[in-house]
Amino acid sequence: MAHISLVLPFALPVPEFAPDLTRALQAPALSALLSRTSNAHYRRLDADARVLPHELWIARALGLARGLVPGVAASAMRGLGLDPEGGMWFVVNPTHIQIARTHLQMGDPRQLDLREPEARALFDSARPCFEDAGYALAWGTHDTWFMRADAWTDLTTASPDAAVNMNLTDWMPSGPQARAFRKLQNDVQVTWFTDPANAAREARGQLPINSFWPWGNASKATEHAQELVAKAAGQARPRPRVAAFEAPGWLTALAERRLDNLAQLDTLLNDGGDWLLACGNVAAPGIAADWSGWLQQMQRLESELFAPLLAALGTGRVKTVRLVLSHRDGHLETTTTPMAQRKFWRRPTLERLL
Repeated sequence: MAHISLVLPFALPVPEFAPDLTRALQAPALSALLSRTSNAHYRRLDADARVLPHELWIARALGLARGLVPGVAASAMRGLGLDPEGGMWFVVNPTHIQIARTHLQMGDPRQLDLREPEARALFDSARPCFEDAGYALAWGTHDTWFMRADAWTDLTTASPDAAVNMNLTDWMPSGPQARAFRKLQNDVQVTWFTDPANAAREARGQLPINSFWPWGNASKATEHAQELVAKAAGQARPRPRVAAFEAPGWLTALAERRLDNLAQLDTLLNDGGDWLLACGNVAAPGIAADWSGWLQQMQRLESELFAPLLAALGTGRVKTVRLVLSHRDGHLETTTTPMAQRKFWRRPTLERLL
């Protein structure tokens, strides 16, 4: 029998649009999952956090959070077959930063359509900049690289999704090593400005890759320390198995199962056990405030995910379904069970999304 924690970034509508969006959303299965619950609560994100609520929730569920920092780099490297060795590693995402009217702004990396051959070319041209400055750069996937910077332990970083479309003055890496980061960033930008891969992108009408974004720093030592702290506090718990669908590179790297489509949910149910399933298909329209696209993706989840999970609860294939729906400022967490679904007097509704 399976236990499913379903993490849906940006599936919680922002308050100012929530009434209209919930009226337009036809989701009886989601209504039942949200209404007939054993517990439910909304939690605001800490004002000092430089990540999104679901990123911190996932890191904590996997035992990878240090306070408000999701230290995912070392585990993501192992998920991609890399050895984080003994140093401090950062996730590095190649990205595009542009000048808005009054400030620098980073667009959604999902919209860059970065292809592996050009990503390889950009990686190869940037690596000497890192190595000359005393840092290592490791290839993970086309949009997820890793940087070893042992001296950057006090660098305060933000996740790229938290910084997207924001004034980067408030989100750039800060702290004692910020100056070293800016120098390295400038060297890479100069190198990429004339790179043939970027020339080819611009010829196709695409934005150039003109910067990189480090975050999620971790090492074997910090992971071990986190485990000891959890044990000492009596908070150590078995780590759930992770599955990912249309998720960012770091999260896909953490996943034991990488789903090509949501019909593969059935394989998780057949395996049983404790699964954390992260579905990122709503994130892009949520970040862009594309509410028509948001409704389309939520309707997709209704038919391909919520309805099958509700049916599995009814047949006893699933023992618990935990929903974690988030927007930028917080997350809603609910838990339902086969017994809770028998509370027929609770009218299915989407009111919890308001």
